[in-house]
Amino acid sequence: MGDDSHGWTAAPAAAERARSVLAAAWSCSVTAEGTREELVGAHTVTEDGRVLVDVPEDSALLGAAICAPRGEPSAVLEFADVAPVPVRDRIRARLWLAGWFAVEGDRLAFRATRVVLRQPSGAVVVDLDDFAAATPDPLGTAEARLLTHLADCHADAVERLTRLIGSDSLHGAVRVQPLAVDRHGLTLRIERTRAHGDVRLAFHTPADDVAQLTERMHVLLSQATAAACPRALQWQRTDGDR
Repeated sequence: MGDDSHGWTAAPAAAERARSVLAAAWSCSVTAEGTREELVGAHTVTEDGRVLVDVPEDSALLGAAICAPRGEPSAVLEFADVAPVPVRDRIRARLWLAGWFAVEGDRLAFRATRVVLRQPSGAVVVDLDDFAAATPDPLGTAEARLLTHLADCHADAVERLTRLIGSDSLHGAVRVQPLAVDRHGLTLRIERTRAHGDVRLAFHTPADDVAQLTERMHVLLSQATAAACPRALQWQRTDGDR
């Protein structure tokens, strides 16, 4: 499968992106002491990025927390960031936390000693101090609702936004869908017959809430309306559409 990703501009820093993935994740995979467990709705995240996990009494994670040498990685937590809109290759990022568990009351507290974020642009090791200090994207909790609404109810707006994309990037496109949105910008997924690529449309200034996001989107749409419609957009016109 081909992937001709374009460089993102005005994108979140790695630490912010990692915290956003962590904050939005509802499930995670935990590998510890040679076992692997899938946890759904069992974890919460503290302000400094620690992961608190509720586990059953017979969980192998309890043994890993009790028996592993303190300071040595006793587990690896994996989180996947999945696009809410159906697109090809829906995994937008993966986050791995290596570290150790400690028992805190009736829960396990996981503190990371290594944080790795993998995005289409590649993998990066996130500085632990930056990770602890970073805050999740303020639009993260609303992103799924916003993107599905844009895709399902405003296909015309998505088409208009493609006027801000170079014709070379649209060549051979068969579908364009909103892939991601954060305080810094909107990402569109351009799908071709055997390949896909992502294009970033940066906001003129970051948005800290949905009201500000609405204003930023209106600015992009106004810019798109003023732009000449590229010939590459003819991919969206078929005999059945006329």
